[in-house]
Amino acid sequence: MTVRSFTVGPFPENTYVIHSAGEAAVVDPGTASGEERDRVHSYIERNGLRVRHLLLTHGHLDHILGCSQFAARYASGAEGGGWAMHPADLPLLQNARVQGEMFGIRVTEPPAPTRDLAHGDQIELGESTLEVRHAPGHSPGSVVFVDHANGQVIGGDVLFQGSIGRTDLWGGDTATLLASIREQLLTLPDETVVYSGHGSSTTVGAERRSNPFLVG
Repeated sequence: MTVRSFTVGPFPENTYVIHSAGEAAVVDPGTASGEERDRVHSYIERNGLRVRHLLLTHGHLDHILGCSQFAARYASGAEGGGWAMHPADLPLLQNARVQGEMFGIRVTEPPAPTRDLAHGDQIELGESTLEVRHAPGHSPGSVVFVDHANGQVIGGDVLFQGSIGRTDLWGGDTATLLASIREQLLTLPDETVVYSGHGSSTTVGAERRSNPFLVG
């Protein structure tokens, strides 16, 4: 499975297009401008990809800015007909405009999700399979998408290179987040690559050994 990241939006967020055997998923569209959206669309079209899934790791503003536009373009071909997310983050999605007002950002109302994600779900994508793991703490409905066969994870804002997701926003809790990291990510092989919602990718092993929030 191929992972392609696009750093977009006012909070430098990583939007991902992941694909296998011609089928793609768009994950966390934080695009805030037409130019940013066009970069993602162009990649999808150049590679002849069919968007089969529209996925959210969680419902914070910086990960959903482009939800409306991507749904308008790809929902007709997506499984479930629109966005998939964990239902515990629905209040965040429903209050997208309020989130925007907090940061002085105008937000196009995102469409309601059409599919609920649950811990243990399997998402088929071409010749690959993603396992959904519920990893609350950064937000109540945060999930990660694990590609066991290729040793990689789309991790949202759960774990970063040398850090962890913030827990001072609505529904955040540090103890819950640390438990999620230990139970849902550190149980994976050390060589597993973690593609985070912000910044560079990392590996499970690197964070197990040196992340100051996890060692000691």
